[in-house]
Amino acid sequence: MDKKNGVLIYQSEEIRMRYTTRKDLDVVLSTEQSEENSRFIVPWSMEQHASALEDENMMHAVLESSDGTERVGYVIVSGLQNPNDSIELTRIVITEKGRGWGRKALQLIKEWAFEERKAQRLWLDVKEYNTRARHIYEAEGFIVEGILRNCLKTDGKYESLVLMSVLAHEYAAWRKKGAAQLVPGLKKE
Repeated sequence: MDKKNGVLIYQSEEIRMRYTTRKDLDVVLSTEQSEENSRFIVPWSMEQHASALEDENMMHAVLESSDGTERVGYVIVSGLQNPNDSIELTRIVITEKGRGWGRKALQLIKEWAFEERKAQRLWLDVKEYNTRARHIYEAEGFIVEGILRNCLKTDGKYESLVLMSVLAHEYAAWRKKGAAQLVPGLKKE
C-alpha cells in the first residue's frame, strides 16, 4: 500500500509535488533511465524506488504542473527524521529540459523544506560535470561546501561529486532579496 496514495504535498502557482504511487514508478524509472538523465544520477531499481515510498525518513514525490495536466519529473528527499534538521535533496529528475521546470521545482522544494518543514539545512550532491544543474543550484542560493573526489565508479571510470547546501538564514536572505527585486520600493538590506 502506498504511504500517502498520491496526496498533494506542496504547491506553488506553477508547480506541485504529490506523493509518488506505485502506479507512477514505471514513469519514474523511464525518466531516470532516459539518455539525457541517466548519466547525471545513480539509477535505482524498481525495488529501491518502491522501498522509498514506504520509508518514513524519505519523501518520494512526482512533480507536476500546478493544474496536474503535465508530469514534469520527480524528486526524492531524505532526512525527514534527522534530529539536526538537515534535509537531503537526494534526487531531482526533470523530464523536459529547457522549460524552467527544474528551477521551479527547486524553488518549491526549498520553500517546502524551510517554511513547511522548518529545516536548518538543505543539501545535495551533484556530479562535478553536471554544469547545467550546478548553475541552477548556485543561482538558487546553494553554496559549494566541497568535492568528494573520485567517490563514484561508473562504467570503470571515477567521478567526483560536488557537495552543496543552503542554510535557513541564507534561504531567508535570498528570499528577501528576491522579494525586494519583485516589489518596487521594497527596501533591500
